[in-house]
Amino acid sequence: MTPLWKAHLDSLHIEDLGAIFGTPKPIIGMVHCWPLPGAPGYTGYSIDTIIEHALRDAHALIEGGCDGLIVENMWDIPFRAGPHVQPESIAAHAVVARAIKEASAVPIGINLVHNGGVALLGIALAAGASFIRVCMFTGAGVWDAGSWDEGCAADLMRRRKELHAESIKIFADVDKKHSVRFPGIDMATHIEWTRFFGADALIISGRMTGDAPDLEKVQQARTLAQNCPLLLGSGTDERNIAAFMEIADGVIVGSSIKEHGEIANPVDIERVCRFVRAARGST
Repeated sequence: MTPLWKAHLDSLHIEDLGAIFGTPKPIIGMVHCWPLPGAPGYTGYSIDTIIEHALRDAHALIEGGCDGLIVENMWDIPFRAGPHVQPESIAAHAVVARAIKEASAVPIGINLVHNGGVALLGIALAAGASFIRVCMFTGAGVWDAGSWDEGCAADLMRRRKELHAESIKIFADVDKKHSVRFPGIDMATHIEWTRFFGADALIISGRMTGDAPDLEKVQQARTLAQNCPLLLGSGTDERNIAAFMEIADGVIVGSSIKEHGEIANPVDIERVCRFVRAARGST
């Protein structure tokens, strides 16, 4: 007989991604915010300007056929790690995400790069988001800017319970782009730890933003994930997505659906449409 406490924990997990997105293999589009206050690229423009451009991308993604969105501080480069993200960035992120939530009819997620943890949860709670992308839920490693970081699962899951925010689901990266794992943490170990500590879905990516993982790596991750949903987190485009979607349970897409395929450009609705058709196997 399953203990009551274990039954409660199990009840918090989604059985598949359709529970959030209403479709078994969702296509989730990235809303890359302009540099937020405090970032080197921020030049003093108003929060309304950030919202305006974010909404434009959100509308293009939804009109193009995406089933959900993730609002991310993509241009707060170089990224801070974990608890070092500054409060002005966190506050602005929440305001932008809430504006997108109010204007959208699809589920919204939040990503706070790198590995926002409890701050990421706070943004999601304020914005009314359905899920968060956690960059380093378990394990440890070094980010591209040189910051050492470690998994945030212990603090994040306790805080989620304290805030009565258990409806916000955890999509956790394994073998995350822009980072190098601590020696000895191979993908099998990382997936095992991440599943054990309660992630609702796993994300597999390539080496950097825009880089696709090897198909063999995705196949291995799908086997290791067992019954946990697996999403592609980088490098997909209209040419390779069909092969990836035969293995994975969904995709998060950003770079390839921008104008001219350049990540700093606005979302190109025609590219979104072509990507969605390819992902769904239609012409």
